[in-house]
Amino acid sequence: LNTLGYQRLRAKDVKGAITLFKLNVEMYPDAANPYDSLAEAYMADGQKALAIENYRRSLELDPKNTNAVEMLKKLGTK
Repeated sequence: LNTLGYQRLRAKDVKGAITLFKLNVEMYPDAANPYDSLAEAYMADGQKALAIENYRRSLELDPKNTNAVEMLKKLGTK
């Protein structure tokens, strides 16, 4: 699902990517990567609050997720 989501994101189908990433989060709620991917799609869609929420959740599940840390900095949070 993650691969399909990124294919949609690269094809500029952000809404389709969000749908796939949300499904991935539902299927794997204890995995950090689906939240990180969903956050990236929300960021691409201009939904900053949802991007922050999902990067934070990804970081909770994987405190070593340096991408989430960097993206949260870019989004103006800690």
